Amino acid sequence: MTLHPQVQALIDSELAAPLADGPADLAAQRAGYLETALERGGALEPVDASEDVVIPIEGDARIAARVYTPQGGPRVPGTLVWFHGGGWVIGDLEGFDWAARSLANASGAELVSVDYRLAPEHPFPAGARDADAALRWALDRSGAVAIGGDSAGGNLAAVAARHARDEGIELRAQLLVYPATDATHSGGSYRDEDNPMLSMAAMEACWKAYRADADEKDPDVSPLHAEDLAGIAPTLVAVAGHDVLRDDGIAYAEALQRAGVEVQLDVYDDMAHGFLRWAGVVDRTRELLDSLGAFAAQRLAGQVSRA
Repeated sequence: MTLHPQVQALIDSELAAPLADGPADLAAQRAGYLETALERGGALEPVDASEDVVIPIEGDARIAARVYTPQGGPRVPGTLVWFHGGGWVIGDLEGFDWAARSLANASGAELVSVDYRLAPEHPFPAGARDADAALRWALDRSGAVAIGGDSAGGNLAAVAARHARDEGIELRAQLLVYPATDATHSGGSYRDEDNPMLSMAAMEACWKAYRADADEKDPDVSPLHAEDLAGIAPTLVAVAGHDVLRDDGIAYAEALQRAGVEVQLDVYDDMAHGFLRWAGVVDRTRELLDSLGAFAAQRLAGQVSRA
């Protein structure tokens, strides 16, 4: 399917700015990522409150997080913990602020956006450990927890969800938006020529910065290579048709299904990587937000998600 006209217009405009194939100036790229997030996100949705907090991780170390109370107050019990995208090397609380507000309102639940440590300063397993710590912190705060993330954040969410299963922790749901699940780049979408917002070279650079010396098939690096996925929380996987990570998400959804996990797979054939953050310029972002919000709300409330 061809790209949606609004996505094509974005690509043709000055807002395109895809992730570079290994930037010389990481600080400049991080600043640019924030700028484009603000440009594409549109007007901020009002929420009842947002509060900056700190989460203990290892020893005396702390990471920042932001807690959002949806407009009208929490209508759904529990908390949705979210890890932003950015290839493990860029992204922060400000860059995800618009989407976090919208997700909180769409779910009707408290949302915690986590500012996990970034590579290359903090390579694997720092991000995964931060995700585990944030999950435990949220569980102490609220008995019912769902977890989610987009792109690299989807990777961290998937790893934390499997760790929760291993520790006997009940998660209500995991929500994975075009997640990175396979550092071996085995999916055919890595070699598709029509991936305008994230190239294979850029994704390989991100994997290299995060993975460092870790085995590419370590399931804490590549969730797709986990031997046992049974008992993972009910999962929504959303992928974009024009994305190097399309097949990562589809393959992980299929692996979960084979393991007996309840999975909802949503394929947005005419979208490109990153569209969760484009509500100001792409109408289908609202469709994605509403789908994520409904799944989280149903599961946090103990209801059965739609087929």
